[in-house]
Amino acid sequence: MSPKKAKKKEAPSSNVFAMFEQSQIQEFKEAFTIMDQNRDGFIDKNDLRDTFAALGRLNVSNDELENMLKEAPGAINFTVFLTMFGEKLKGTDPEDTLLNAFKIFDPEGKGYLKGEEIKYNLMSQADKFSEAEVNEMFTNFPLDVGGNLDYKNLCYVITHGEDKEHD
Repeated sequence: MSPKKAKKKEAPSSNVFAMFEQSQIQEFKEAFTIMDQNRDGFIDKNDLRDTFAALGRLNVSNDELENMLKEAPGAINFTVFLTMFGEKLKGTDPEDTLLNAFKIFDPEGKGYLKGEEIKYNLMSQADKFSEAEVNEMFTNFPLDVGGNLDYKNLCYVITHGEDKEHD
């Protein structure tokens, strides 16, 4: 009889699917499907341009789109997409994640969004909000006199529970 081999210690899993809960993976899959406008299983420059256009941002430059694509190690299929999100979210706090999401709608970095524009997007994209839900949000986070939503303060309140002005 040969001596028993010592069990090899297992390396930590590099499986990107192990990084997220099943419900999160499903949400990422839905987002990927929305972005994959031509339904070929990959996100390319035209898909990104179409996604930005659907969100109301029509002035995205080719350089900006190419820089986004360069962040991927190759063609962006769902696994690469999920891996990229995992890397982006690793080590970020929830407030940074929310701010980065809002910044897509604020390319000039003003820190606020037009109330009517955000209302339209919330009611017409992805998991559509009802008008009552949007009105409730604006009741809790009122627009300023110019009709703008201070999304930086909104993100702070969502993640910290109190308005910055009241700290």
